[in-house]
Amino acid sequence: MKPTPFDYTAPSTVREAVALLADEEREAKVVAGGQSLIPMLSMRLARPELLVDITRIPELGHLHVDESGHLRIGAAVRQARAAADDAVRDGWPLLAAAIGHIGHPQIRNRGTVCGSLAHHDPAAELPTAALALDARFVITGPRGSRTVTAEDFFVATFSTAVEADELLTEVMFPPLPAHHGWAFEELTRRHGDFATVGVAAVLERDTATGTCRAARLVFCGAGPVPVRLPAAEDALVGSDVDEQALAAAAHVALSRLTPSDDVHATAEYRREGAAHLLVRACTTAWERC
Repeated sequence: MKPTPFDYTAPSTVREAVALLADEEREAKVVAGGQSLIPMLSMRLARPELLVDITRIPELGHLHVDESGHLRIGAAVRQARAAADDAVRDGWPLLAAAIGHIGHPQIRNRGTVCGSLAHHDPAAELPTAALALDARFVITGPRGSRTVTAEDFFVATFSTAVEADELLTEVMFPPLPAHHGWAFEELTRRHGDFATVGVAAVLERDTATGTCRAARLVFCGAGPVPVRLPAAEDALVGSDVDEQALAAAAHVALSRLTPSDDVHATAEYRREGAAHLLVRACTTAWERC
């Protein structure tokens, strides 16, 4: 299929891009990697009158760790670049691992980190990793910039806190504790497919007691937004992440996750898969602590 006619522009500043998005005379959409938007255009699921290409805005191409230890990724940074960056692989390996599950190299070479987050497919890996890593999102619009937590950023399927006249300009990841372990696991029909269900796990070890001090468990493919399970985390905190604690956490996943049925899997299949992946991910994360 072919998209409906549209105009194209490539602004050189964030201010210019925001002004284009705020123009009420015609509907505008942001394009960066285009790995989600272009198929939607071709199937006519989206019919914008203007595409605003942000990849030529120099201030959106940054990828660095700031003085406070936060990883900062601009909206024009490709997924492949982030996954290959030494600072990301050393300080935020869960993020690099999650990116490695996205599609295939050709997709990761074009797709952007912020683009996947702003698109927010609930089966996608990056929204899940962002919530597990307690990310912050910088959103810029006509009224200035604001920072939103991961808990507030993801609103519903394909919906985020970014308004029509705003642009996600940056995502920030805080530094992780020294004695932490991580894992990202997902269940797919074929390599490169969206996850049927997946889990990101971050565990912290208490060096004084040898037990789990803190845990973050977040699932994709289990609801309209990434799903965090505090009750499953509580089952691990204070334990040695042994068989009993893992069984208790898996039981929480089985009893509290409410995924939907679709052509790819039943809700029951997703729940059982989530419980299995939780045990595998937490075992790996604990070994890495």
